[in-house]
Formats: sequence, C-alpha cells, structure tokens
Amino acid sequence: MNRRHALIGIVAVAASPSLLGAVHAQDLDKVHKSMDLLKAEAAKLGAPKINGTDPVAGQTVPAIYFGSAKINNNFDLVDSIVKQMGGTATIFVKSGADYIRVSTNVPGSVNGRAIGTKLDPNGKAIAAINKNEAFYGDVDILGKPYITGYEPIHDGSGATIGIYYVGYPK
Repeated sequence: MNRRHALIGIVAVAASPSLLGAVHAQDLDKVHKSMDLLKAEAAKLGAPKINGTDPVAGQTVPAIYFGSAKINNNFDLVDSIVKQMGGTATIFVKSGADYIRVSTNVPGSVNGRAIGTKLDPNGKAIAAINKNEAFYGDVDILGKPYITGYEPIHDGSGATIGIYYVGYPK
C-alpha cells in the first residue's frame, strides 16, 4: 500500500507542470475575454481621445475620453467589466513618459482604488506598450502578483494615448 501511494505521488508531481500550464492557459483565456469585453464596452462609448486635463488623486493629467464620456475619475466602465468577469480593470492615460491609472478598481489607498498610481516604468508591460504591442502575462502590481493583459489605446491619428488593462490576482 505504501509503494502504491508513493507511485501516485510521483505521478502527480510529474503531471503537475502540464496541469499548471493548463491552468495558466485557462487564466490567460479569461484575461483575453475580459480584455475583449473592456475594449468592446469602451468602443460603445465612442472613439478614444484626449481633451484637456483633469485632476486625478492630486495630480493634473490628460483627460481621456471615449466619445463624450470622460474616463478620469469615472469608474462605471471598469466596474462593469469586473461585475461581469471578475478580476480588475483599469484605464491608464499617457502623461509624459508615464501611464497613470485614471479609472481603476485595482485595490489602493484612494477610496479603495489605486487611482493616480503609475504603471511600473521598468516592468514587462511598459516595454511592450512602448513598442506599440500588447502584453499578456504575469506581473506584480503594487507588490501583488497578477495574471494580466495590457493593450495600447490609440486616438484617431494612431497615437498611443493610454492603456487598457485587465487582470486577476494569482
């Protein structure tokens, strides 16, 4: 009986890398579905654009809009995604070389949200965004591990003006 249990344990350990890979693939699939929903819901509001500036958590940043809906300090879009899909969602706006969370439900210190915080300037996601590419994978967000997706937001001229983000705590 002990030999059988040992064999089962060895088989379970040997199978776990592929099992972990399958779980990660399922998590990434959920991230992609959430991203598709976030982009579709944003598109329903209208084309993305920058129009003026707006204070967010004590700093002045560009005001990002989808159609006539100002997104800065407006959590309807990100909260609707999380209500349907779980996880977290954010709209970042480009401010100089940084990307600032202007609408988010990532946990933080401003009314429970990480509003006004910036995307890690040395992280994997920003490297992809700066090449005008999407990033999907594991990232630490404010010290906590998440499985994430980031995609650039472009205005009518094709300029990157922000980032769509969705993610799930690990």
